[in-house]
Amino acid sequence: MISPTPRAIALAAALFPIALLPALVHPRLFGLWIVAAGLVAAALGLDALLGVPAERLGLELEAPKTLAVGEPGSATAVLRSPRAIRALELLVECHADFAPPPPFVARLEAATPARVAIPLVARRRGKLSIDEAWLRWTGPLGLARRRKRVALRRPIAVVPDLHPVRAAALRFVGSREITSGAQVERFVGDGSEFDALVEYVPGLDHRAISWRASARHRKLLCQEFRAERNHQVILALDTGHLMSEPLAGLPRLDHAVTSALLLSWASLRMGDRVGLFGFDRAARAWAEPQGGMGAFPRLKALTASLDYSTAETNFTLGLTELSARLRRRSLVVVFTEFVDTVTAELMVENLTRLARRQLVLFVALRDPALDAVASARPRRVDDVYRSVVASDFVRERERVMARLRRVGVQCVDAAPAELSSRLLNRYLDIKRRELIA
Repeated sequence: MISPTPRAIALAAALFPIALLPALVHPRLFGLWIVAAGLVAAALGLDALLGVPAERLGLELEAPKTLAVGEPGSATAVLRSPRAIRALELLVECHADFAPPPPFVARLEAATPARVAIPLVARRRGKLSIDEAWLRWTGPLGLARRRKRVALRRPIAVVPDLHPVRAAALRFVGSREITSGAQVERFVGDGSEFDALVEYVPGLDHRAISWRASARHRKLLCQEFRAERNHQVILALDTGHLMSEPLAGLPRLDHAVTSALLLSWASLRMGDRVGLFGFDRAARAWAEPQGGMGAFPRLKALTASLDYSTAETNFTLGLTELSARLRRRSLVVVFTEFVDTVTAELMVENLTRLARRQLVLFVALRDPALDAVASARPRRVDDVYRSVVASDFVRERERVMARLRRVGVQCVDAAPAELSSRLLNRYLDIKRRELIA
C-alpha cells in the first residue's frame, strides 16, 4: 500500500498558496495551481517508482524456542533489501502475554542484511507466539510511503524461571541437611535407617551398641544410622483463578511453580521420589513419583504445561482423586490460595481428610501489600477504612492457618521472596524429624 508522507502533504500545502499568487496579477494565471498539483503528483509518483517494492523487501525472524517467564529475552529480525533504505520502521505484534516491544527504525544498505534485536519479556507461562510484523518505509525523496504486513506465527514455549531454583540449589548444595539421606551420616540419632556396624570407641553413644552383634563377633560393635530415603513427595499445584492473580509482578501460580521445582530438585537430590498433580475444577496433570535427578527435566516440562484457569477450584474432587492415586504414605505439598474463612471451608475440610492418611504441607503466598496496608499509619479517614478491611483479611488468614495446624497440617505462609527458602527449610525439618514415615 502506497500513501503520501507528511513531507508530501507539507510540500503540497506550501505550493498551493504560492501557485495562487499569480492569480492576483491576472485571472488567467489561476490555473497555475493545477500545474503545481501536477508537479507534486509527479514527484510522488516518481518517489513511488524509485522506492523498494514491497515484494522485494524480505524479513526473517530468528526467535528462541523457549523463554523463561519474567526473564528478558530477544528475537532477531533479519531485513533484506535490493536497494538502500534510509529509514525502515519495524513494529512487531506479539501475544498479549508478552510485554509489547517498541517500534524500531533501521537503516538498510543495498544487498546487505540488517539485524534488529526485538526484546521479549513474557509475563506468563504457556504457549505464546510472535504473530506478525509491520514494515513501513519511504522512497529516496521521502514523499511516498509503503507498508507491508508479514505474518510470522512463531510459537515460543514460555517455561518457569529456573534462575531462582539454580541460585537456591547452589546455596543449599553444600549444607549437611541437603545431603541427609544421600550420604552416610556420622551423627547417631539423626536417622532411623540402619547403615553399618562399627567398632566401639570411647565417645560413641552407649545406646548405639548392638549387644547381639557384639556377642557374635566377640567385640563391642555400634550401629550407625542414616536418614530414611525413598519417601514419596507429591507436589499438588492449584491452577484455579485465585492462583492466576498477579503478585510481585508474576501470577501466584508462577511463584508456586518456581518453589515446587526447587523442592523437587532438593527431594530428588536427597533420594526421595517426586510426583506432580495439577488441578482446579478437575485434575489437569499427573506424574507418577519417580526418583533420580533424571526425573527433574520431566517435572520441569510438566510444570510448563500447567495453564492458567478461570475456573473455581474444586478441592473435593481434586484432593479426593489425589488421595485415591497414592498407595503409600507420602508428603503432599499443596500450593493453593484462599480469601477468607468462608471460601476456605471446603478446602480445610478436604485437607483435614487428606491429612488422616498423608503428611500434608500447606503452602500459600502472602501478599506483602496487604500486610503493609494493615499496619500502615492512617493519615485520612479512607486510610482507616482500608486498614480495617486489610486487618480483617489478615486475621481471617491466620484463623484458617490455625485450624489447619490443629488437624496436623504443616503450614507455610510466606511472601514470594521468602517462599522458596522457607519451604525448603520446612522440608528439611520434616526429613530430620522423620515425620513422613
